[in-house]
Amino acid sequence: MRLQEKIALISGGARGMGAVEARLFAKEGAKVTIGDVLEDEGRKLEAEINATGGEALFVRLDVTHEADWQKAVEATVNRFGKLDVLVNNAIVTEWKTVDACDAQRALQTMRVGFDGMVLTIKSVLPVMQQQRGHIINIGSSAGEMPVGGAPAAYVACKAAVNTYTQSLSAEMIGTNVRVTLIRPGVVAGTDFYRKNPNVANFLPRLVDFVPDVTPPDVANAVIKAIKKGKSSVVDIPRFLPLFYLVFRLSPGLTTRLLRIGGKTKQDYGEVEWSYR
Repeated sequence: MRLQEKIALISGGARGMGAVEARLFAKEGAKVTIGDVLEDEGRKLEAEINATGGEALFVRLDVTHEADWQKAVEATVNRFGKLDVLVNNAIVTEWKTVDACDAQRALQTMRVGFDGMVLTIKSVLPVMQQQRGHIINIGSSAGEMPVGGAPAAYVACKAAVNTYTQSLSAEMIGTNVRVTLIRPGVVAGTDFYRKNPNVANFLPRLVDFVPDVTPPDVANAVIKAIKKGKSSVVDIPRFLPLFYLVFRLSPGLTTRLLRIGGKTKQDYGEVEWSYR
């Protein structure tokens, strides 16, 4: 089963993982609204998808503005007639330690990654509850294991996304709305790591022994969840919950063990991947 006739709205969809999702959704037959503040990149992606047989619409979307979300939902419904799928990708962060990170940048991480998610869900729920819908939030394994390596604001934001999504899923039982949380590990080969090659120096050596997760892996997990049509939590790789369990049983010991061997030696910006 493909995503034929599904209508999807993707935040942070102009580049990075969101753009990969938009391309693969269109390849699967979905019609896609690309929401982002990056107008040039968003309109180029819109034109690319439309030129290759897909259907896409770009809307300028600042996820921290409720009015922007309302306009994005209205534009999607006006253009395509309905809204079936929401994917929350948008996040910004400054990869620095707490003492080095500007406080306003840390707060912006929460505004974009968490507040933006809350605003979008409030905007799409009335539409989805009248029909059927699927909300998919991109969380992170970092939100389950605060062991250092990732910025504190990013970890806190993803922890909030993880728990909010699971709470929302419980609330939506018995309704027409399905809710899925995607929790990937380190997503290699992204624009972020290519533009910030020193970021990997913050990551523990252990991540070098975990299979690489790439943007298409995340996008395909999202597509698979939509096809299943059930609320779920999806970890990539699938064995990550074992690490979460060990951390919950002994957080101090886990943190110390992760520091053995120093920092990662892999350049995550150089990891190659292809659409599949």
